Amino acid sequence: MPKKFAGENNKAVEARARKAAVKEAENARKQKAAEDKEWEDNDKQILKKQQRKDDQERKKQQLLEKKAEAKALLEQEMNAIKVAPKQPLAKITRAQIMAENERRESAIKSVNKPSTVVADAPLEENLNRLQVEEAVARNVDDAITVLNSKDQEIDKHPEKRLKAAFTAFEEATMPRIKQENPTLRLSQLKQILRKEWMKSPDNPLNQRLLK
Repeated sequence: MPKKFAGENNKAVEARARKAAVKEAENARKQKAAEDKEWEDNDKQILKKQQRKDDQERKKQQLLEKKAEAKALLEQEMNAIKVAPKQPLAKITRAQIMAENERRESAIKSVNKPSTVVADAPLEENLNRLQVEEAVARNVDDAITVLNSKDQEIDKHPEKRLKAAFTAFEEATMPRIKQENPTLRLSQLKQILRKEWMKSPDNPLNQRLLK
């Protein structure tokens, strides 16, 4: 009897041991599955964080590019405004050359034009050889010198005088133009100023033509 009782206990112990082993293996499997799922969730979170970071970097780069583009456009416009005042000087110089050419042609025609004798007029000399204080008009330059002999001395630096006159005209006229055209840009205001300058009696070129 005692041996039989001992054998039954051994079987029960083995059965419990097998059951415990199966349960332990199942618990280990579940724990491993839970850990794998946790790692998978962590990977997804990391991926989302990386995507958000990439989006932020991309938006930041786009903002920097837009700022750089706006700055470049502003610098380009400022350079155009700085260069704009130089353009009127070039146009005035061309106008001055044209006026001088017309004046020279007029001088030649005046010198070579046949004279009309008037009884009371003291001019009896031949206008083809106009003499003023023993100066003979034989060419274009001499003719211009003769015609200007009774006026003030020839301006040796007409560009400086022209620039000074334009500066004074701009200071006096620009406030009125700005008041009349408050919505225009500076370049547009200067265009209006140049048009008025070309017609103004304060323009030395116009003064020379009116003489």
